[in-house]
Amino acid sequence: LNRNCVTIAEVLKPAGYRTYMSGKWHVTPYKANEVANPDISNWPLQRGFDRFYGTIHGAGSFFDPNSLTRGNRYITPDNDPDYQPDTFYYTDAISDNAVRYIKDHKREADGQPFFMYVSYTAAHWPMHAPEADITKYKGVYDKGYPAIREARYKKAIEMGVVDKKWAMSKGLDWEGFKHKDWDIRCMEVYAAMSEIMDRGFGRIVYELKTQKLFDKTLIIYLQD
Repeated sequence: LNRNCVTIAEVLKPAGYRTYMSGKWHVTPYKANEVANPDISNWPLQRGFDRFYGTIHGAGSFFDPNSLTRGNRYITPDNDPDYQPDTFYYTDAISDNAVRYIKDHKREADGQPFFMYVSYTAAHWPMHAPEADITKYKGVYDKGYPAIREARYKKAIEMGVVDKKWAMSKGLDWEGFKHKDWDIRCMEVYAAMSEIMDRGFGRIVYELKTQKLFDKTLIIYLQD
């Protein structure tokens, strides 16, 4: 992220918005050998955000993420003074801190507009999720990719998302695939990760409704 461009937060803050971010930043280098004295010149608080909780790096453990940061200071799940859940899971942490921003905004700046950027690392390598969430998807992907793709293709046609004149693309040769068990397990974990993210997003929407902010909030969802 260079200085020849501006972030949305840098544009909106001078216009009277409060600006919050929860999640991965990943637009400036993270150097593990400089943790004691990092270059914070391009971190969120220096690029228009009032509050930031998340990671500077783009990917890592969901149970102990590297480069975890609050404001301008590196932290860990254990030493974070502001967030101590019974069990730490990064996707939940991103959602919980976003919900907290909404509550605090209503209390501290009711009536002032705000911009919030919530940037999840799910679903992304590594494949990490609590076992209880993974268990719900046990067996769901056992038939392999062809059967699942066919079912989704037919549903997309029924929903009007895909025109039936467009044939389904050719996929992986499942029968000849040597790592079926491994891939099935990965899909179970991936699904669990996505569901946890979806639940977190639901909590954010619920909090907006609770604080009577939902009807005047524009939500933009992007997925790479």
